[in-house]
Amino acid sequence: MDQQKILVVDDEPDILELVQYNLEKEGFSVYTAGNGREAIEIAKEVTPDLILLDVMMPEMDGMETCIEMRENSSLDRTIIAFLTARGEDYSQIAGFDAGADDYITKPIKPRVLLSRIKALLRRNAQTTSVGTVLETNTIKIDRERYLVIKDGQGHELA
Repeated sequence: MDQQKILVVDDEPDILELVQYNLEKEGFSVYTAGNGREAIEIAKEVTPDLILLDVMMPEMDGMETCIEMRENSSLDRTIIAFLTARGEDYSQIAGFDAGADDYITKPIKPRVLLSRIKALLRRNAQTTSVGTVLETNTIKIDRERYLVIKDGQGHELA
C-alpha cells in the first residue's frame, strides 16, 4: 500500500516541524504549508488523505481554506481536521460548518495526535463512496438502483 499523505498547514514553523517529524516517524508522507493559499495549491497537486489545518493564519485563514478545499471535487475523499489553539465552542462549530471532519485543540501530546489521525484515516479507509455507490470491505450498496451486493450476490431493496 502506498504511504498515506498528510498535509500540515500552520504559520508557526516550530509546529510544522514537530508535527512533520512525528508523522514521518510513523511512516506518513508529509507535506507542509505556511498559509491557506499555499495549502490549496499543494492539496491540488498531491491530493492528501488528510489535512491538518490551523485556524489562525495570515493571508487566508483556516476556515476560508477549508471552505475552498471542500469546493474542489478532487478533495472529496480528503479528511480535513483543524489543529488549533482556538477551543471555543463557536470556533469548533464554525470549523464543522466550514466542512471539517474533526477539530483538535492545541496543545496536544504527539502520541494522542497520532492516534486521532490514525483513527480518522482508518474510518475513511473502511468506506469508499463513489457517486451513488457506497462500498465497504464486505458489501456494496447502489443507492440509485436500491441494490445491495454481498459475496457477489445482488439483493434488491423494495
